[in-house]
Amino acid sequence: MRRSVAFPGHPLGSGLTPDAAKELGLRAGTPVGTSLIDAHAGGGGVMESVVVPDPEAQEYDKEAICHRLVLVCGTSTCHMAVSCSKLFIPGVWGPFWSAMVPEYWLTEGGQSATGALLDYIIENHVASPRLANHAASQNISIFELLNKILESMVQDLNSPFLAALTEDIHVLPDFHGNRSPIADPKAKGVVCGLTLDTSEKQLAFLYLAKVQGIAYGTRHIVEHCNAHGHRIDTILACGGLSKNPLFLQEHADISCSIVLPRESESVLLGAAILGAVASKKYSSLSDAMKALNAASQAPLVLVLWLCLGIFFLSGMVIHPAKDLKVKKYHDAKYRIFRELYEQQLSHHSIMAQALA
Repeated sequence: MRRSVAFPGHPLGSGLTPDAAKELGLRAGTPVGTSLIDAHAGGGGVMESVVVPDPEAQEYDKEAICHRLVLVCGTSTCHMAVSCSKLFIPGVWGPFWSAMVPEYWLTEGGQSATGALLDYIIENHVASPRLANHAASQNISIFELLNKILESMVQDLNSPFLAALTEDIHVLPDFHGNRSPIADPKAKGVVCGLTLDTSEKQLAFLYLAKVQGIAYGTRHIVEHCNAHGHRIDTILACGGLSKNPLFLQEHADISCSIVLPRESESVLLGAAILGAVASKKYSSLSDAMKALNAASQAPLVLVLWLCLGIFFLSGMVIHPAKDLKVKKYHDAKYRIFRELYEQQLSHHSIMAQALA
């Protein structure tokens, strides 16, 4: 029996059968398209959300999409990039043919705990109940309050920039193993620089250090993929964590510019795009993505947003800080980040020899 794999959004059969249509309250024959998992649908909903000054003056560049990485960031994070040729990358899943965008090879990295890690750190800190009460009294989230605390601490401590508040705290965020690019399920999380301080301000320090550790993990994945044939220079972010300005700015400063889609629910948009292709509103998934993905050209004034302690609207571009001291700082912390895992391997070896 000959079998084939349909492209995402490809119309299947004759649409809904009468029985299925009755159960769903829809018409028989309603188009049914080949589906995608949630993260891949999010990729379809954001991959073409780039700022183009004059779309009519430019021909479509098939290679342009290969310079982008989709960051679907929530409880965990998926890092997805496509290429015209198949790239086998150690520690990264794939390549998968037409798994997200038809006629492109998909490479998929990931971090097993990102939003879950931030929740864990906050909820298990002794200052968490006090922080939650203060946030509730101001009718804002704990993350918004932490962002406001950090911004005030820049002034109080005369810090040269916000990221520098964690100069003495370093984090390896592998609390649930390392999915990419090391692919070590036994890797452990590391926090270097703890004290007996139990204040809300110290919790804010730890929160910032965890955000930075997650961002260094993304940088590691991007560098690893680029070293094996990719040419990623832009990140497109969606998911719950993409609503946090601190998370986004740290990622931009540590990796590269980040584009936010105008439509904040990119996974739902990706699913709608699949339906639009299945119903033949568009002739291909690529055409539907180009028509329905969008990004604004509006500039982002991060300091204002942080001072107000509120989260981003969608459709913006977050650029790395222009201050070269910020880059120098993150390069130094990234070097320590990489060393933390190497030290962990060394410690494992020492203990294995002791128990041999």
